Amino acid sequence: MLLVLAYHAGLPLVSGGFVGVDVFFVISGFLITGLILREVESTGRLRLGRFYARRVRRLLPATAVVLAATAALTIALLPPLRWPSVAGDIAASATYVVNWGLAAESVDYLAAGDAPSPVQHFWSLAVEEQFYLLWPVLIIGLLWWRRRRRGSLSLRRTLLAGLAVVAVPSLAWSVYLTAASPGAAYFVSTTRAWELAAGAALAIGARRLERLPRWVAGALAGGGLAAVGWAALTYDATTAFPGVAALLPVLGTVAVIAAGVASAGTLPSRLLSGAPMRWVGGLSYSLYLWHWPLLIAAGAVWGALSPQQGTLVVAAAFVPAWLTHRLVEAPIHHARALAVRPRRAFAVGVAATATALLAALVTVKAVPEYATAEAAPGAAVLAPDPAGDPDGVPVDQVPAMTPDPIDVPEDNPDIYPDGCQQNAEDADLATCAYGDLDSDRVIALAGDSHAAQWQPALDVLGERYGWRIETYTKSSCGFFAVEVTTAAGAPYTSCREWNDALLDRLTGPDKPDLVVTSGSNSYRVWEDGHELGDDASAERLADGLRDSWQAVQSAGVELVVLENTPWLAQDPAECVSANPDRLTECAQPLADAVDKAGDEQVAAARELGGVDLVDLTRAICPTDECPAVIGNVVVWRDDHHLTATYARSLASHLDAQLRPYLDDWRSAA
Repeated sequence: MLLVLAYHAGLPLVSGGFVGVDVFFVISGFLITGLILREVESTGRLRLGRFYARRVRRLLPATAVVLAATAALTIALLPPLRWPSVAGDIAASATYVVNWGLAAESVDYLAAGDAPSPVQHFWSLAVEEQFYLLWPVLIIGLLWWRRRRRGSLSLRRTLLAGLAVVAVPSLAWSVYLTAASPGAAYFVSTTRAWELAAGAALAIGARRLERLPRWVAGALAGGGLAAVGWAALTYDATTAFPGVAALLPVLGTVAVIAAGVASAGTLPSRLLSGAPMRWVGGLSYSLYLWHWPLLIAAGAVWGALSPQQGTLVVAAAFVPAWLTHRLVEAPIHHARALAVRPRRAFAVGVAATATALLAALVTVKAVPEYATAEAAPGAAVLAPDPAGDPDGVPVDQVPAMTPDPIDVPEDNPDIYPDGCQQNAEDADLATCAYGDLDSDRVIALAGDSHAAQWQPALDVLGERYGWRIETYTKSSCGFFAVEVTTAAGAPYTSCREWNDALLDRLTGPDKPDLVVTSGSNSYRVWEDGHELGDDASAERLADGLRDSWQAVQSAGVELVVLENTPWLAQDPAECVSANPDRLTECAQPLADAVDKAGDEQVAAARELGGVDLVDLTRAICPTDECPAVIGNVVVWRDDHHLTATYARSLASHLDAQLRPYLDDWRSAA
């Protein structure tokens, strides 16, 4: 618990403090299985109703209190844009399925930049609850099977065999999925079941541990603490996790618990069982529930929290945690009336869940309604000449706008709903066609999401002038002949394979007439078995861009490069939802945004020569600031992508830059 709190507080020394969750899983599996085993051995059966009733009394009332409080904090402090998603997360947390939603979002490129949910930490509780739901049922099945076999195996050996059936495939799946889809692997229950099973196996074999010599127990305790500590100090966000890396904290925790079972006299055991640790342990559940929503709320007020601020917030969380434990968690958990009548406990659970779901509903209903703009010209209010004087440009600061601020994150190019923006795992080359589908004049749009955002504008021009627009885009994968890394620092293999297929398509027999490309600068290059630094990556990225462009030109295909759009310091969409009447609050400095966007494409174009660069920055940021709304249209859907609505309004500005190709094609006709 303390590792997780320190990690969430931002303390730099515990960059791998997230392994505290794995410690929690092992302990949870150990404790719950111990309770079940004692009941089975004393009565010969397991009463599911009483088991589930105990879990309801222990967990649901405090959960309801914190989820209701989180809903109130969300409405009070977070921008309205986030309210619907938080409400959905609250509902998923109340029903203990939020981990699966987070897993889906982790592989959804459009959600990759979303701010963390104030109930994101409920994912680990969801994994635990799913284990609590299924493990007792599996035990009952194993008991039935053992009776059918007339006790050919002892009870404990039977349970260990059942655990192996769960744990071994789960560990194998964890290793595989962590390599294939690390975001999903982190959250799903199937990659974590083996960790709970490790604790369960320890509980089943506890009797044998009691015979261990004290010196062995001491060695186990010291080694286990060292293993967990090493993981907490050396792991970080780039560590492929859980997978193989999770073995270290899991086995370390197993060793510490085993030592405690064998002997309570070792120094680590005495330290962990001291009064301060017992007090924190008693508060651990409520403290875990409270600390994360308070950190998110503080971040909404103060901005990015420093480690000192994070530590203060976590320390402050002890107050509501103690109150919740004293007034809600402990009284209901130990209420005799609920213990002797499980039905009453279930009624309390239903009421608690209903309270949390009601809080989610209230959060959704509280979303404000915004005035919709009847006329939304967007970039059409700007002078079509990007070199023109930007002074006096009419940048609207009125509350009427489109799309609705709450819908801004969903205002994506058609490529996304049409399934043609390929995800990080997909190496196959997919394409969609827009504009004039019957035309024999073909423009290929190639690159990452910064290229994909221009599809709406090209679609307009394709219909206007009879061009067929074919798209070839992939998430976090630009059009370049160089290998880059994933967010975890591993080789982005599917990107390299996709680029090979793309280059064959653009230079092959069915090559297009014109390639329009653009891309982000936020790539690290993988070379000679390691990830290059910022400067070396920028240099090699420019080389990779130049090599791909040169191959296209050598095939006789025209090439136009759209310079990277400005990259803002903060997501203006949230600001727009919170300040519809004060949109000037949401503008950000142009110079900073251009600097963040990088110039690798410009460098590659200069080195190659003969490449036409198109810069539409002045049609996006017409003054020394980048406004959030222009011509009643919200410009940004996040900090570095345009809304599809605004991109569509840029068609005439793009038309002016592509005019030479249009004139050539008219002459040819």
